[in-house]
Amino acid sequence: MIKRLRLFFGLLTTIILCFALSLKLMGIVAAQQPNITHPLTALTAAEIKTAVAVIRKEKPLTDMAAFPLITLAEPDKTEVLKFTPGQIFPRQAFLVVYERKQNKTYEGIVDLKTQKIVSWQKIPNVQPAIIASEYEIARQVVKSDPRWQKAMQKRGIKDFDKVQISCWAAGILSPEETATGSRLCRTLFYYKPGWNYYGSPIEGVLATVNLNTNTVTYFTDNAIVPISKTNWNYDLQSLVKLLSPPKLLKILQPNGTTFQIKGNEITWQGWKFRYMMHPRSGLVLYQVSYNDGENERPILYRASLSEMVVPYGDPNPTWSFRNAFDVGEYNLGLLANTMELGKEVPENGILLDAVFANEEGEPYTMPGVAGIYERDRGILWKHYEYSTQRNDVRRDRELVMSMTAAIDNYDYNINWIFHQDGTIEVENDLSGIVLAQGTAAEQETFKNSYGRMLAKNTFGVNHQHFFNYRLDMDVDGQANSVMEMNVNSLPIGKNNPLGNAIVVEDTPLTTEKAAVRDADIKHSREWMIASAEKKNTLGAPPAYMLMPGSNTILFPVEGAKIRQKAEFASHHFWVTKYQPNELYAGGDYPNQAAPGEGLPKYIADNESLTGEDVVLWYTMGITHVPKPEDWPVMPLHKLGFKLSPRGFFSRNPAINLPE
Repeated sequence: MIKRLRLFFGLLTTIILCFALSLKLMGIVAAQQPNITHPLTALTAAEIKTAVAVIRKEKPLTDMAAFPLITLAEPDKTEVLKFTPGQIFPRQAFLVVYERKQNKTYEGIVDLKTQKIVSWQKIPNVQPAIIASEYEIARQVVKSDPRWQKAMQKRGIKDFDKVQISCWAAGILSPEETATGSRLCRTLFYYKPGWNYYGSPIEGVLATVNLNTNTVTYFTDNAIVPISKTNWNYDLQSLVKLLSPPKLLKILQPNGTTFQIKGNEITWQGWKFRYMMHPRSGLVLYQVSYNDGENERPILYRASLSEMVVPYGDPNPTWSFRNAFDVGEYNLGLLANTMELGKEVPENGILLDAVFANEEGEPYTMPGVAGIYERDRGILWKHYEYSTQRNDVRRDRELVMSMTAAIDNYDYNINWIFHQDGTIEVENDLSGIVLAQGTAAEQETFKNSYGRMLAKNTFGVNHQHFFNYRLDMDVDGQANSVMEMNVNSLPIGKNNPLGNAIVVEDTPLTTEKAAVRDADIKHSREWMIASAEKKNTLGAPPAYMLMPGSNTILFPVEGAKIRQKAEFASHHFWVTKYQPNELYAGGDYPNQAAPGEGLPKYIADNESLTGEDVVLWYTMGITHVPKPEDWPVMPLHKLGFKLSPRGFFSRNPAINLPE
């Protein structure tokens, strides 16, 4: 009897220990759950570890397997909109897994509560974004290649450590490269007279590296071009002669900030929204709404930078491949910089951290990658009445949320700006270092029309920067319609005898293909996203207008390879019916992608846009013809657009702002 009792209690103890171990494993996620109070909360470090552990346990990954992307698998939009605090909600992680030796890409979704893979599929004929280790692989492969060593020696470079090697996505592929399906990158070279090597490009040499076999598959060594030996370091010690600095300007908020942060939810002056740092897109906003004093009214469900493209305008084969898709080819979010108060963000701001995953699937915290602050922007509204000498003025306060990213030579600052008059503004700040080309010229001759001289032996190639923003609009609800507004003149006639008439014409954009449009300053063209179900006090649908700022056209001609690959940049305005998996204007995998991915495919079914849940895609760009004043670091260039209320409010929403 005693033996049986011992056996029973021993078995019971074993069961309890196994159950406790299971609870401990589940606790990796469960311990974090109290801090995750909303479905759109970013993955925690523990959740990233869990997701990777589940994949490694259930799938036979090799030692070479990499995780180019790990992020929240965003829950169903309908469920998020119905969510109430305290409600239980699913948590899933989305992972991209790349097997380099096999040259295979997989997408997986892991349920973090059950710790099971709920989706796993091989994605054929695609290449994920370039990952960190591949930069060093490319450098080592090239440096060990005898052809490269000989090319450097021909140019008088014997110390190879004096050469900086920069790894770029392959860009436009030759038919032969496309046929192989291999994972490729191309390498650029700079001599290092100082730490700022961008002023000394080594022209005429280009190496294409096969990242599957770790070999140089294509090598170009053209005519020798003089290499600038000028030291373009721009630290204060190198510059020697300095400007007189302005006197100290302090930005203070002695009573604290007006905005409030609760988890990833931010409220300020009637505005409310959530944010997330996405490893690919960078700063993403969710559920943007405005409280008009009576109701909290939705405007945007999700807003993000969708894709970029930077095409260079020199047809030389060592330059013509340079067409960087900075979001999809390099994972812009992972390249976000740690910012500093008093520098990128004013001293009254707050810096926010983010949790990312490296290519091994290990979580890490990146400090200060997002910043939020208030700033004064001059006058909000004003009227001076001469008859009474009454002067009514309100100062304009803005809330700015921003991130910065350095992508090789260029720096980008992405700002989401909230105004007290109900306007949302996007402002991109471009700075950094012009991608220079070496030249034998020492003076500007204007003979090379592909750009302009920056300095002696240093040439700036004409290029463009395009940004596409995805804006999932929910103006007073999900049922929206889209209208194009054009302003026209009328000819002189009976009804317009003085020729001063100005008329506005509203044209419904009823299908996806009809909604592919371009900016037109001759007609002050804007686009209106209006509620299909509600009316304002004047009987019109409440709406928001997309108001373009400065813009340009894509200059590569019809038939150009880059135009076919970056078709989203060939038009300024697109609209699609909401589909949860249509997130990127250039397609899910723009690295080495075939033409026509992204928006051209999204609109192929030409769905109706009337009274639907619609997504706007706005492309804005600049054309950069470099100049000496851009050198050695380019002063800031601003580019942006606004979403402004039209009939959304019954009056100026800031009219009752106290002094």
